[in-house]
Amino acid sequence: MELTEVVYNLTKTFPKDEIYGLTSQLRRASVSIASNIAEGRGRATDRDFRQFLNIALGSTYEVQTQLLLAKRLTIGDQAMRKMAESLCIETSKMLGAFIQSLKG
Repeated sequence: MELTEVVYNLTKTFPKDEIYGLTSQLRRASVSIASNIAEGRGRATDRDFRQFLNIALGSTYEVQTQLLLAKRLTIGDQAMRKMAESLCIETSKMLGAFIQSLKG
């Protein structure tokens, strides 16, 4: 959820003409990470949980791509963007390790 909070704060620094573009995409993708983890946890089997974790992992890659685009377009606060990038990488590593631990 920390990543989502940082993304929301970062996108507040985006130009207003991005509200329906990159701002919306970044926010939805970051919310999707936590939402899929929570939804997967409520499933009956580890296999189902793993599937939702994989979806969450895919959303972290989506956020990383969108942050890279923001960087290339020089959109948003640079320090916040770097923080979001770092949190996104950390989140994807944790999700990857968690997914591997459920494969046993």
